Amino acid sequence: MAIREGFLWGEVLVTVYDVRAEDLIKKAVEKLKELGEIKPPEYVKYVKTGTDKERAPESKDFWYIRCASLLRKIYLTPTGVSKLRVYYGGRKEHSVGREHHADAGGSIIRKGLQQLEKLGFIAKGKKGRVITSKGRAFLDNIAHEVKKGS
Repeated sequence: MAIREGFLWGEVLVTVYDVRAEDLIKKAVEKLKELGEIKPPEYVKYVKTGTDKERAPESKDFWYIRCASLLRKIYLTPTGVSKLRVYYGGRKEHSVGREHHADAGGSIIRKGLQQLEKLGFIAKGKKGRVITSKGRAFLDNIAHEVKKGS
């Protein structure tokens, strides 16, 4: 992990690139819950996330994890719903023959992005969603806390 040159309040500047994704997402889930603006839609408890899945997500924090993951993904590469559907998709089993890729459901991704837009963390750009300065600062501050804690 390379630390970028620069200073942030007298300390080394830490960005999303400098910490493990798993740790960053866990911390971002806590922060998103504290904000209280992110609310899972009612249907999330009952629907699968894609045709390749057999059941709905079992984690209570699924919605917050997905929103934190979406925010990190858009920080790294500005992208649209269709590319995110491919990213979150998986291998679909067939009774006869090979497995094939199946895209994730677009509704869950779209609703998560809309909630992040309401918070001002992402915005619509020419080629899909892009991170705003507020979203970048939010994730960089979390990365700084993760780096300091480890």
